[in-house]
Amino acid sequence: MKVQITTSSFDLNNFADIELLASANIEIALNPMKSRLTESQVTELLTDDVVGMIAGLEPLNENVLRNAKTLKIIVRCGTGLDSVDLDVARELGIDVFNTPNAPARAVAELTIGHMLNALRHISTTDHSLREGSWTPTMGSLLGTKKVGLIGFGRIGNMVSELLLAFGASVQAFDPMVSTKSPQVAMCDLDTLLATSDIVSLHVPYSASTHHLINAESLRLMKPQSILVNISRGGLIDEDALFHSLTTNEIAGAALDCFEIEPYTGPLRTLPNVCSTSHMGSYARETRDQMEIEASTALVVGLKKHGFI
Repeated sequence: MKVQITTSSFDLNNFADIELLASANIEIALNPMKSRLTESQVTELLTDDVVGMIAGLEPLNENVLRNAKTLKIIVRCGTGLDSVDLDVARELGIDVFNTPNAPARAVAELTIGHMLNALRHISTTDHSLREGSWTPTMGSLLGTKKVGLIGFGRIGNMVSELLLAFGASVQAFDPMVSTKSPQVAMCDLDTLLATSDIVSLHVPYSASTHHLINAESLRLMKPQSILVNISRGGLIDEDALFHSLTTNEIAGAALDCFEIEPYTGPLRTLPNVCSTSHMGSYARETRDQMEIEASTALVVGLKKHGFI
């Protein structure tokens, strides 16, 4: 029997109860590509001796799952489950877990980092300096801004706490959240888009949130506003965003994720866009905790199915 780890990297020192797997003669296999896997690559790795996996963001769609004949446990090393066909997994009796707690702080801090960079022009000024131009750039203070959070779950709440510490005004839209914060005003989506200086996305990707930010919603935003997405790429219509940024409908964007990754599209060419390579959870402390949580959940699943 085998457990397949398909995340691009994994420190086996963080694997909980690794001796228990060894005593049950369960092999642990790492991702040989050391990068995000394609559908065909993950299908090839999920051989008929694989009973459990710790997954990254590779597509675990119907085709992959039906070909994984012995797979019984999937643990997503991260929060989102949009890469997993949950209906097919349920039909096939595959248990699916995630690690929602560990990434929250890292994602929230990167969100704030992107906001500060956009407001103070840190990366663009650094680029200018490297090209020989010493030009101090006038920026703006985060504490003077009204920030709108689309999604007010675990990460959205943490972002709001950090924003409030800076003195920013925070409002949020999330129809799934009934618990209100006394310092955060809840509002409808159109109001949030029209009145926020910074709009930040913190919702999972699904069919209902596909292109949640589109040409129409971008037109509602203020001309000097900034769009931040450290969540999922499919939430934004990237063609509409490119048009909005090049026609000055909004002032800038900060993006950590894209609809197709690795991203090679035209948003990379714009000076008012700062991009990072889907690294929201990539803080060493967070990564360690995610791997511990993922392996712990995997062991629980292996015990449930009688493999150990």
